[in-house]
Amino acid sequence: MNEPVRPAGPTQGFWQERFESRRTPWDRGAVNPALAPLIAQGVLRAGARVLVPGCGAGYEVERLAASGFSAIAVDYAPAAVGQTRARLAAAGLVAEVIEADLLQWTPPQPVDAVWEQACLCALHPDLWFAYARRLESWLAPGGTLVLLAVQVERDGRREGRIEGPPYHCDINAVRALFPADRWHWPRPPYPRHEHPAGFAELQVTLTRSPAGQGATPPGG
Repeated sequence: MNEPVRPAGPTQGFWQERFESRRTPWDRGAVNPALAPLIAQGVLRAGARVLVPGCGAGYEVERLAASGFSAIAVDYAPAAVGQTRARLAAAGLVAEVIEADLLQWTPPQPVDAVWEQACLCALHPDLWFAYARRLESWLAPGGTLVLLAVQVERDGRREGRIEGPPYHCDINAVRALFPADRWHWPRPPYPRHEHPAGFAELQVTLTRSPAGQGATPPGG
């Protein structure tokens, strides 16, 4: 697989400086409120291997590990990896925490679920297609992708400007990245979670299907 050339956009140094200086306005300072109901409802199956790409400070990694999941956390910034490892150690919990570029990294075996709340919106949109294809390859057929699509519509969009991070994850663009012949899409409307930083997240839970066997119902 040819690795994409990174365009202008956030670099590893950008993210490292943000985490080192604690200038992370996207950080709630707590677990995303969408996670607990998915665990309670069994959407994330007990004991599953759950990947958290762009794990940041690791709140969700800690919660998954505490709930009996086999959590795998990956981040580009060494400072984020350090914060996640420190959080787990303080709680006496164990998870696999990896420093890697997700456009080059691959898990040794497919995972059962992916918790995607921060990585897509942090990547320059020119990289979204490559990232989506890699994400699909990481997830076992029938696996679950929980996507928190960031909604941050800035005025520059009226002139076609690409502004971020975080980048606005328009639901039509997300459907193009995860097409219905490869993913099962639930019917809208999707739960919307307001964020203290002023943006919102649309919660979409997708199921990976074998190629050519999508199962989106009419009107979805």
